[in-house]
Amino acid sequence: QVQLVESGGGLVQAGGSLRLSCAASGFAFSMNTMGWLRQAPGKEREFVARISSGGKSTQYADSVKGRFTISRDNAKNTVYLQMNNLKPEDTAVYYCAVSITAWARNEFRYWGQGIQVTVSS
Repeated sequence: QVQLVESGGGLVQAGGSLRLSCAASGFAFSMNTMGWLRQAPGKEREFVARISSGGKSTQYADSVKGRFTISRDNAKNTVYLQMNNLKPEDTAVYYCAVSITAWARNEFRYWGQGIQVTVSS
């Protein structure tokens, strides 16, 4: 079965950095677009970033462009989210996700359990 395990979250001051990792198993990792979503308290889950199966294409939410970078290592079945210049509004539970649809459809089918990122002001 699909398993996505996030790590690397925690508490950081505004302006700081964190790197999230997601170890994937149970599916053909190198064949699927991977992404990160987040959900802040009282808000709906929102798209953060995604990366194509081979890593050549990426897409970001406007709110994180220029600050976050998504990458992947297909040899390690792992996707990363480097988060720089963090802001208090980045505080959320971050979810690793896998897409089973074509790149044209920004949709995700499976999610990890999520990891908390808290940015203090």
